Amino acid sequence: MGVSIFFNVFNLFIFAFLLHPLAAHKASVEYCNKKANYAVKVNGVDIDPYPITRGKEAKFNISATTEKSISKGKLVIDVTYFFFHVYEETDILCTKTTCPVSGDFVLSHKQSLPGYTPPGSYTLQMKLLGEDNEELTCITFGFSIGFIPAVAAG
Repeated sequence: MGVSIFFNVFNLFIFAFLLHPLAAHKASVEYCNKKANYAVKVNGVDIDPYPITRGKEAKFNISATTEKSISKGKLVIDVTYFFFHVYEETDILCTKTTCPVSGDFVLSHKQSLPGYTPPGSYTLQMKLLGEDNEELTCITFGFSIGFIPAVAAG
């Protein structure tokens, strides 16, 4: 009887922690140029769900702060898989947060990945450019795409 309970608890652990995506993840963020004094300081990146599930929407919330008042700009996102450039996107800043930006703010980005997206580790670089393409910040962080597609993980 004790062995049966052990296997039931073990199976529950496997399902809950290894096969089912976690609720959210705080990514480790690095600045592209560690010596730069960027006008926008990034406090953190939350990714939900984590790892990202192929075929389902993922949400990236980037918390930041600035002493400037920023009314225009763009986000340039580049993604690499190992050393291969696999995705690029440019968005208008004010579609990702409320403008004008000043003080503490959050950039929100949602992305759905196709079911055929290869599982594994990716690196995302995000640049926030001001009106005259001034680099207000540039960060990189890693994220993972799970091995189980949305149909099986559902």
